[in-house]
Amino acid sequence: MAQKPTISQFSAIFPLLSQFQTKQIWIDYDEEADVLYMSFRRPQNADDSELTEDGVIYRYSQEQLVGITILNASKYL
Repeated sequence: MAQKPTISQFSAIFPLLSQFQTKQIWIDYDEEADVLYMSFRRPQNADDSELTEDGVIYRYSQEQLVGITILNASKYL
């Protein structure tokens, strides 16, 4: 059985999530590809994106952030 995350581990992301002006966040993890997807709107319908040096893709729709993709996500865990 996998180890269960503690509340302190979850609480570490609360300040970050509170910065987004959305009431719902969808999170999906592709273990095989090691990619974490966070969507702030479904469907995202992104029309632009920005890839950072550390492997994070910010997805935008009409200049509004609608999603974040984290490549090689396990290295951040």
